[in-house]
Amino acid sequence: MGRFLRAVSLALAVASLASCSSVAPAGGPGATQQTSIGPVYTDAKGLTLYTYDGDLPYVSHCAGLCALAWPPLAAGDSDQPKGDFTVITRASGSKQWAYKNKPLYTYMWDSKPGDVSGDGEDGVWHAAKP
Repeated sequence: MGRFLRAVSLALAVASLASCSSVAPAGGPGATQQTSIGPVYTDAKGLTLYTYDGDLPYVSHCAGLCALAWPPLAAGDSDQPKGDFTVITRASGSKQWAYKNKPLYTYMWDSKPGDVSGDGEDGVWHAAKP
């Protein structure tokens, strides 16, 4: 899909997603799914998790429209780090899961387990792999 069509689709999705909020997965991330690019970490729905090169360790730089296309993987206030998975606090004050200190996201165009359409997007988004 061309960048223009993605932009139009994103704009349309903004209206439908504006009232949505992400739900923390029970027990946090850590499950894996076999995909066309190998095993990847997934959220509670089995959707691929991604990292963003623009983030710093423990710091998410994906907000606003970016966070609509790449929803942060929400963590609950009582969620605790587990192994390589940690919980960070976003600039908004909400909690987000991170893998090896890199914030984790899903991708709005992935619709089912095994989808990895965000991997390599703009050269800065990467599927989180074990």
